Amino acid sequence: MAQTHDRKSLSLAGSSMMRLQPRPVAGQGMAAQPVLCQDSATDPLSDVLRMVKLTGAVFHLVDASFPWGVDIPRARDYASIILPRAQHVISYHIILKGSGWVEIPDVASTWFEAGDILVLAHGDQYSLLSTPGQAPEYDRKATIAFFREWMAGKLPFVTREGGGGGGGAEYMCGFLGCDMRPFNPVLSALPRLLRVGWSRNDQQDLLGRLIDLTLTDARLPRLGDESIRLRLSELIFVEVIRLCLESLPVHEMGWLSGLRDPAIGRVLTILHESPAHPWTLNLLAEQAGMSRAAMTARFTHLIGYPPMQYLALWRMQIAARLLADSTMKVAAVGQEIGYRSESAFSRAFKKIVGVSPAGWRSRTTDFSG
Repeated sequence: MAQTHDRKSLSLAGSSMMRLQPRPVAGQGMAAQPVLCQDSATDPLSDVLRMVKLTGAVFHLVDASFPWGVDIPRARDYASIILPRAQHVISYHIILKGSGWVEIPDVASTWFEAGDILVLAHGDQYSLLSTPGQAPEYDRKATIAFFREWMAGKLPFVTREGGGGGGGAEYMCGFLGCDMRPFNPVLSALPRLLRVGWSRNDQQDLLGRLIDLTLTDARLPRLGDESIRLRLSELIFVEVIRLCLESLPVHEMGWLSGLRDPAIGRVLTILHESPAHPWTLNLLAEQAGMSRAAMTARFTHLIGYPPMQYLALWRMQIAARLLADSTMKVAAVGQEIGYRSESAFSRAFKKIVGVSPAGWRSRTTDFSG
């Protein structure tokens, strides 16, 4: 594994790791980011997170003393334990005190410190360590055993690890489930490791208040605590994504950058607001206030798909959710996303998803049962 031990050099290839600085504090003379959805009731980020069925799972606090280390296996190796009905598991860690290193196979070791949030969105195996390259105290087998005990209710909210020395770390761990198929634009926009800087100096520090609420709840045990903490886990993750959105470099590409772009953000908003509308490139360009060629080029550059392909993918994500969660007939689902005939919808769904609407419904019903 390639390792980088220079704490001042924290950026890796964009496809593997991204570090985002804390958002500017109001009044510091920084230009405001474009405000999305000012004239629309539709919020594309909330729309996607709702449609991909974001669900909280294990959520706990680790108090680690030096030396400490834990190896987390691939998400597919423990997903059946903590979120058996989820297609995909995302993990994230909020560093409250101290510092350490995160290591992912084939990615350089990356230092983190208090105020950092680490998001591992793609199910990689990774390690959290007090010293880079060290053997973890808890290997992958021990971590899976930990998850089993946690889900059986045998462990407290706060777990203590390490050798008892000074210079440790304190961090919160969250694991969430979501849909990965047919289309999750938030997931596809995130690198293998996202490191977001977070500061309590911001007067609008919603993340800090959510964390404080979680810690307060953990110290005052009451009935329903687990349910409260899982919902807080989801809220914290959404706020992390919003911090990511607000902190992206100007020239960064991806769905979140497209959402922030005034013109392309407007196109995304109307596509999510009215996915069944018979949109054309000319209509979308008019909404964006750009020429058809310019809008198509900018949309494709930022989002990674041409506008009409994005619309087709998003329609199928809506259809997949309706097929899984409702008793609507296949024809009615197709009409809901703009298809006039069941046959046309079925052909399009199978082309994009790989199975027929009935096959998808059968799979999800068997899986959730």
